[in-house]
Amino acid sequence: MHSKTTLPPQSQDKHPGKEHEMYPEPKYKAEWYTGANKLKNKVALITGGDSGIGRATAVLFAREGASVAIVYLDEDTDANQTKKDVEAEGQTCLLIKGDIRSQEFCETAVKETITKFNKLDILVNNAAVQYPEESITDITQKQLQKTFETNIYSYFYFAKAAVPHLKKDSVIINTTSVTAYRGSHHLIDYSSTKGAIVAFTRSLSQALSEKGIRVNGVAPGPVWTPLIPSSFSEEKVATFGGNVPLGRPAHPEEIAPSFVFLASRDSSYYTGQILHPNGGEIVNA
Repeated sequence: MHSKTTLPPQSQDKHPGKEHEMYPEPKYKAEWYTGANKLKNKVALITGGDSGIGRATAVLFAREGASVAIVYLDEDTDANQTKKDVEAEGQTCLLIKGDIRSQEFCETAVKETITKFNKLDILVNNAAVQYPEESITDITQKQLQKTFETNIYSYFYFAKAAVPHLKKDSVIINTTSVTAYRGSHHLIDYSSTKGAIVAFTRSLSQALSEKGIRVNGVAPGPVWTPLIPSSFSEEKVATFGGNVPLGRPAHPEEIAPSFVFLASRDSSYYTGQILHPNGGEIVNA
């Protein structure tokens, strides 16, 4: 299918981007979604929770009754908006600022969550970076390390720190990508990390099944998040998501319900599985 224009041309200079500078702003509040106490009295920790899919998931988790801790790098304005939105749902939101490439920081973030809420029920590994390159020869060692340290090392760090605190019926949800299944010629390092996340999810689910801890993932297709204008040129942003069968990128609020499903008892017989809200791409996985 040929790409069609889907968004106003725009770009941002700093990665991973700021949601409040995007136009149109991503839809994340899912005003059509009615909570049903599916996560009542639960505590969730979400990386990359300041914007995009992480923010939308934080809001719906709160609407379902969960307290939320969100981890973010340095996007204070976006993080504080997420906090306001979670509090507007009647729940508490803890902001934790730092670099998830550091194992020590990841351990500290889990400790802060436990100190604040006295428990942890849901871990959402979601934060990621991507740096498009036309050739593998353009991917520097520094870029490769940063992409892997952010996108997959941090998932290990958070899971390792969280597991001792997780009890039966707790869940871990990992954000992978459609690129893990179909590849991406200009996101070779990024799509490689997303493939690793699929294998990580399946392996960890087996390792934790006896403890009654479920591990699943979500593999979105094109989603209108700050990563997009901070990654691509204005011209590419303008046609972003235009080549999927639905002909447009998703808004974060269209992806977040998959996380609610995997976090709740609705998915009690799911582990080691990946959901595919991707606009109609067939990935046969």
